[in-house]
Amino acid sequence: MLYQSDVGGAEGEQVLAEFQPTEYTGEAERAFSYARSLVEGTLSHRQEIDDLIRQQAEHWRLERMPPVDRNILRLAVYEFLYQTDVPKLVILDEAIELAKEFGSEQSGRFVNGLLDGILKRHSFPGTLT
Repeated sequence: MLYQSDVGGAEGEQVLAEFQPTEYTGEAERAFSYARSLVEGTLSHRQEIDDLIRQQAEHWRLERMPPVDRNILRLAVYEFLYQTDVPKLVILDEAIELAKEFGSEQSGRFVNGLLDGILKRHSFPGTLT
């Protein structure tokens, strides 16, 4: 959803509506509700998130990063900042796995390096474990 909003220029609500399940079961409703909170949160704090990524990515312009990597980074940084109940290392690991699955051959290492640097450089609410 973040990728589609970023690349396609769609507003958050428009993208969310496209992905909203047609039939709600308890599990689908919980999953979509959680995804919605992540997407809305990431989009509403995008400037702050992008600033943190830019500070860490010394030789990379955010706009030149592959869109998949850029949006995985945004999601992870949002979680670092605002999902205080999720351990930071879990967020890091999940972001790396997403990058390996959906990005290029180098995406996992790239995302790992940037997020690890952000974690070392900033203090975030919540636990690191």
